[in-house]
Amino acid sequence: MTDETPTQDDHPSLLLVDDDETFCRVLKKALTRRGFDVTVVHEVETALALAESSPPEFAVVDLKMPGPSGLVLVKRLKELDEETRIVMLTGFASIATAVEAIKLGATHYLAKPADADQIIAAFEREGGDDEVPVTQQPLSVDRLEWEHIQRVLAEHQGNISATARALKMHRRTLQRKLGKHPARE
Repeated sequence: MTDETPTQDDHPSLLLVDDDETFCRVLKKALTRRGFDVTVVHEVETALALAESSPPEFAVVDLKMPGPSGLVLVKRLKELDEETRIVMLTGFASIATAVEAIKLGATHYLAKPADADQIIAAFEREGGDDEVPVTQQPLSVDRLEWEHIQRVLAEHQGNISATARALKMHRRTLQRKLGKHPARE
């Protein structure tokens, strides 16, 4: 009689990359219970090294971390394995970064806090949703400013000095604006 107990090899590999250690601990536990073999990393450079040696089947990547942004990792993961399903997470959601994440190969983009069930549902999404309600209210001036800054920042690959020059803004002023959360709608 053979042993039918599943091994770690039977579980899909998932790379969780986020600098928030508490969030990672909770999410790893939840995703492991749902059948994933989860590897946690807290910075993009380490995640890149791991992915180079063994590309994951799934990845959950935070956008904003010390060092390179999660967008760098999304691009490289797709170069390593086109089939990798990637969910980009961020506490600083913006239209510009969502568009860039999807263009670079992310399967879906979720604003934090997101739970394991939302992430798994995002992995399973194959296309857009034409049932999403269209808002009738235009964005506030504060939100438009935030979106514009995020778009220009993305155009300058996250370089704050170059972004400040492009916006004709003092670097410290830009850093202060980036440290704030986007205006709620």
